[in-house]
Amino acid sequence: MPSQKLWLESEQTYPPVAHRIKKDKKQELLAVGLGMKMGRKHTMLWQPLKLFAYSQITSLVRRAALKQNENNFNYEKAHNFKVHTFRGPHWCEYCANFMWGLIAQGVRCSDCGLNVHKQCSKFVPNDCQPDLKRIKKVYSCDLTTLVKAHNTQRPMVVDMCIQEIETRGLKSEGLYRVSGFTEHIEDVKMSFDRDGDKADISATMYADVNIIAGALKLYFRDLPIPVITYDSYHKFIESSKITNPDDRLEAIHESLMLLPPAHYETLRHLMTHLKKIILLEKDNLMNAENLGTVFGPTLMRPPEQNTLATLNDIRYQRLIVQLLIENEDVLF
Repeated sequence: MPSQKLWLESEQTYPPVAHRIKKDKKQELLAVGLGMKMGRKHTMLWQPLKLFAYSQITSLVRRAALKQNENNFNYEKAHNFKVHTFRGPHWCEYCANFMWGLIAQGVRCSDCGLNVHKQCSKFVPNDCQPDLKRIKKVYSCDLTTLVKAHNTQRPMVVDMCIQEIETRGLKSEGLYRVSGFTEHIEDVKMSFDRDGDKADISATMYADVNIIAGALKLYFRDLPIPVITYDSYHKFIESSKITNPDDRLEAIHESLMLLPPAHYETLRHLMTHLKKIILLEKDNLMNAENLGTVFGPTLMRPPEQNTLATLNDIRYQRLIVQLLIENEDVLF
């Protein structure tokens, strides 16, 4: 590599006019590449031109990335393998070897249909892409499985119910606290299970907005893994017990980072919705504490089936949801 001295000597060998011509050529080449015209006296400077080029390239890359992620939500999902008996010869889709035996030769993912050896299933990456033909219902379906199958950011139940409520029911007194008719709520559930995002939950079908609110709460209750997952449950509960407000919020934020992406996005969207409700407390008489009481046990359940522990945790569940609503703009 040449020394600084040699470099300076080589630079000095060229007359100033040659340097200016070389510099002008650089500007002209870049201007042509960017589709720009140079002034008569080459008034455009090299440094601003270089910055402009960088900003244009950065903008293009950013727009391309946004366009790519606009319709594709690449949430990671583990396969749901179950022991399976195959009829006829089958080969493992992971190692490509024959699956020997007469019964229980391997395992099959019940969401996407991937067939592998039982031992190979331990090494298969979390790249399950559920097949809509295998998803029999919307309610009681794993949250990540549902959004992956429909390629949506959040479950369509959450988006459609929240949109309907915000359109015609934010000022409804006792929203989410007042229950709708159970039969009608079950009708909404069956409609989603049967028609998916084509389900009709408009005011012409269900005039009482509490029915839609009840259907949304039922969806969260029926999830096999709650929105605030079993794995992160104890972390949230411990966070709520911290007395210092700033430290408590920081601990809750760290707990949120433990949630799977689809769960996090669903919770964020719900909290944004509930924040709109408490801003209209004078009309609907619902504050963050009331909504915490309603949604606490709905969004988070202890992994252990212990009645006493569940009762003891109710106040902390309420507090967690209350803090999430009040600090939605900070935590998410």
